Amino acid sequence: MRYRLLGNSGLRVSELALGTMTFGEDWGWGAGEDACREMFERYVEAGGNVVDTANNYTNGTSERIVGDLLDGRRDEFVVATKYSLSTRDGDPNASGNGRKNLFQSVDASLERLDTDYLDLLWVHAWDGVTPVEETMRALDDVVSSGRVHYVGFSDAPAWVVARAQTLAAERGWTPFSAIQVKYALTERTVERELLPMARALDLGVLVWSPLDGGVLTGKYVDGQREGDGRVTTTGRDLTEYQERVAREVVDVAADLDVTPAQVAIAWVRAQGDRYVPILGARTLDQLDDNLAALDVSLTDDHLARLDEASAVEMGFPHDFLARPAIRNILFGGTYDQLDAPNDYVE
Repeated sequence: MRYRLLGNSGLRVSELALGTMTFGEDWGWGAGEDACREMFERYVEAGGNVVDTANNYTNGTSERIVGDLLDGRRDEFVVATKYSLSTRDGDPNASGNGRKNLFQSVDASLERLDTDYLDLLWVHAWDGVTPVEETMRALDDVVSSGRVHYVGFSDAPAWVVARAQTLAAERGWTPFSAIQVKYALTERTVERELLPMARALDLGVLVWSPLDGGVLTGKYVDGQREGDGRVTTTGRDLTEYQERVAREVVDVAADLDVTPAQVAIAWVRAQGDRYVPILGARTLDQLDDNLAALDVSLTDDHLARLDEASAVEMGFPHDFLARPAIRNILFGGTYDQLDAPNDYVE
């Protein structure tokens, strides 16, 4: 693998990250410790250095397994974990984005991971109630304490992240270095606000579920259609949109003699160096297949086919502002003559 800087930071991260929501069998699925070690070692052999976990993954077992795997070589890896989701039912302060939950979550994660510091701490999801000022100040405190080096925001509206970054810049607090979003050929709505924001604010983007929970492996496309227009498969219902996109992925994979999963991951990588797909495998074979996406190059024709099959409407105000008549009155007829700044985001 090659490495790139994580957003506006100096942190070097590999071009694929290893997700560990599958590490542990506490939830009735996932991988046992031996399988986790096999996958971890294979990822390391490929040059990977980012391990992404969370305080609630498999009830804390994921962090414990990761801690065991890093024994004796902790400093070689970028360890990312998350806080926000509930770790104790019935306790309103054992969840959310607030200071109390942040501090107790970080301490518990450090203990489970058997480490003195976290390279990257994610706010796991926006709770909609905690003041952004409280979250940003508390994050700055854990960074100042040395327990956390960098911070990021996962699963949040663009306006929340943008407001948080503005507060951090104005008050001298630690800014976010990255966001984490679901981004896949069957989930492109993040292109409306979140990804343009990431470009404008120079944030790295870690991508979870680039295979959309297995939809883009093609294994569901032959399900039985029912009267409501959905495609029913074992354990999964597909919309007509998902089925259409998945079939195009399968066709492109056949053209290239690779697997559909490799095409889906290669598509995310083709969107630019800012994007780091997170691989979430349950078996070594699945991980090997995903890692092979590093060797897949999509042609312009293949990219165009995938884009046409998966495109989403941008909606207002994007479509409105892109109208020739609106551009004409905004730029006085000089839009096509204007050399926009390199960081200009349409």
